[in-house]
Amino acid sequence: MLVLTHSDELNRTYGGENGGPPVTEPDSTSERQGPVSDMTGCSSWSTGFKETRSTLVCTGARTITLTSAVSTTDWVKSTTSRLEEMKYSDVHLQKMSGGTEEQSGFDQSRGNRDRRENTEGQEPSDGTVHFSESRGDGGKGGTISVDPSLRPTITAWEAGWNVTNAIQGIFVLGLPFALLQSGYMGLVLLVLSAWVCNYTGRILVTCLYEEEPSGMSKVRVRQSYQDIVEACCKGFWSSWSGVAGCVVNVAQVMELLMTCTLYLVVSTSLMSDCLSGTAVPRSVCSLVSLLFLLPCLLLTDLRPVSVLSLFCSLAHILISLMVMLYCLSRSSTWSWFTLSLSVDPEKFLVSVGVIIFSYTSQIFLAPLEGSMEDRGQFNAMLAWTHGAACVMKTMFSLLAVLTWGPETSEVITDNLPFDLRPLVNLCLLAKALLSYPLPFYSAAEILQSWLLTDPAALRYSKHRSGGVSCSALLVRGALLTTSLLVPRFSLLMGLTGSVTGSAMTLILPCLFHLRLHWGRLTLRDRLIDVGILSLGVVCSLSGVICSVKRLFNLGVET
Repeated sequence: MLVLTHSDELNRTYGGENGGPPVTEPDSTSERQGPVSDMTGCSSWSTGFKETRSTLVCTGARTITLTSAVSTTDWVKSTTSRLEEMKYSDVHLQKMSGGTEEQSGFDQSRGNRDRRENTEGQEPSDGTVHFSESRGDGGKGGTISVDPSLRPTITAWEAGWNVTNAIQGIFVLGLPFALLQSGYMGLVLLVLSAWVCNYTGRILVTCLYEEEPSGMSKVRVRQSYQDIVEACCKGFWSSWSGVAGCVVNVAQVMELLMTCTLYLVVSTSLMSDCLSGTAVPRSVCSLVSLLFLLPCLLLTDLRPVSVLSLFCSLAHILISLMVMLYCLSRSSTWSWFTLSLSVDPEKFLVSVGVIIFSYTSQIFLAPLEGSMEDRGQFNAMLAWTHGAACVMKTMFSLLAVLTWGPETSEVITDNLPFDLRPLVNLCLLAKALLSYPLPFYSAAEILQSWLLTDPAALRYSKHRSGGVSCSALLVRGALLTTSLLVPRFSLLMGLTGSVTGSAMTLILPCLFHLRLHWGRLTLRDRLIDVGILSLGVVCSLSGVICSVKRLFNLGVET
């Protein structure tokens, strides 16, 4: 059953036009108010908001409501037309009923009440999609309402800064060494990896949507990685869909926890280097870094995270410029013979993993796209951020390898002169601390929505109170403490990351795309998905083998 409710249809019904039945004088006040009361909640509108149009799609026990905003020009035209029709309707009712004052007073009070309800219960948002999911259980089931408009939205620029924060992380410092190990093929990998990660990010977000029966538009019916996994399991392993969702949540939290751990370890190391002349213990530096990160416990939406990501990106640009300018100053010593066409297979596989995973942002994309004011700009934002990152990483890595050649260190800052290194380390410290909030916020959101309560109710309570509940604060505190203790198991976490990282970035997005959109994919799209999926499996296996070898060598040494 498909019910389309539009403002123009409501106006025609209210005005009694378009061949509708004539309005007759009711016998009583209640009968005279009946048709007007029925309109309440269906055509309530307010001049302070853009007009919205709702589509109700009912299939069995599932109901999805889509509400989309209308452009300002169309809204003005529609509003003018509505005012004329309502004026004509009021005059028509007055002539036929004879109760002019009573009916007019009632209509005015009804309109005022509708305006108050509309003002209190809605927020203007272009392209906002409202979902109403109801499950029928013989009349006993409840209704779960998810209203994404309750969550503060971010612009495409703010989303871009968050993506830039993710793909321009601390891993960039190891790219010159990875390029040295992979030779000229590494230059191709730097460009190809940007395209691959941009592609998997786009298809992952595509899996959040389903096409309407008309095929003219798409509706966002899923909100997270977990929802996509559960949708893919339906029809094959329906009884295991919940378990699969839990496994994906665990993998996401582990991946984000490792990222948080990396930033905390790097911050401690950089602070220790900056204070090396004062003989400050490393444990004190770790505690100071933790104190700087305590405000992350109070983050409740992506807007402050986006601001921190902006400053993080500015710090990264400053670091890259300082290193590249120094390399350009030594251009007379460059040697193109440093890069070779023949590479060691094992070193090449390690370099592939380092380069590809320096572009990973897929784990953040679902909530970022869902929080955007204009979701139509998501693909363009993703393309621009990955394109800019590709240019910056390629120039940064190539100039460093040409400058230092075979002496290029695993962390490029170790090659810098001593007079420049303190300034770069200070900027890196700021970058590491500013990079921490994004993965921490994402991990906290996953844990809260998974362990505490319904995600919609959780977002609504945060929007209303503007704070963090005690239970949410407990989860965030446990997460922060865990990231402080995890470095004791760095090799084990590296082994796990080889699986979760490649799965989240390359394997799962392609599997989801093939499973949910197989019938709409061309042969070219299917081949691309299969190729990227195979690349993800190779990266995962090579990472596991290298990590196991390191664990084995460590055991032999001890």
